[in-house]
Amino acid sequence: MTSIPVRWPNGRITHETIGKDWLVAASGAGISIPTGCLGGSCGACEIDVNGKTVRACISTVPASKSAKLSVEFATDPHW
Repeated sequence: MTSIPVRWPNGRITHETIGKDWLVAASGAGISIPTGCLGGSCGACEIDVNGKTVRACISTVPASKSAKLSVEFATDPHW
């Protein structure tokens, strides 16, 4: 399986397997992503991956043309 470097909000860089669940990858990196429904409907787990907002509970680590990923916590004024 192919891995890709991921820079987390705390500045830590880990190498994650493409296709791995985001919540599992984050937990292994020591990052706690808030969750709610765990089904993708509530939006509590939104993260920004290379500027694109995804719901971590239903998304996996993608391949990237830039060969690296940067994760930030999404900010939602409604939470």
